[in-house]
Amino acid sequence: MEIKVLKKTSNELKIEIEGEGHTFCNVLQQVLLEDDTIEMAGYNIEHPLTSNPTVYVRTKGTQKPKAVLIEAAKKIQKQNKELHKSFERALKEWKQK
Repeated sequence: MEIKVLKKTSNELKIEIEGEGHTFCNVLQQVLLEDDTIEMAGYNIEHPLTSNPTVYVRTKGTQKPKAVLIEAAKKIQKQNKELHKSFERALKEWKQK
């Protein structure tokens, strides 16, 4: 996954994420919008077959957008690990039946 910075100010960040689609961007947007320091977060994919998504984040000014994106990525990673553990437990229980 390569990331290209398209716009950066003290409270805004717009990036392009190569090789990703709606699945990742939708989760990222949802996690960002759960943060009280975020004023606006969204993404756009002009054409799913020919373009990379752009993600836009604007904070209320109390946090830097880069820091908020890093925290969102860490939260997604933690949720993914929890899902993996739950899935493994469910499979183990199912095999025992």
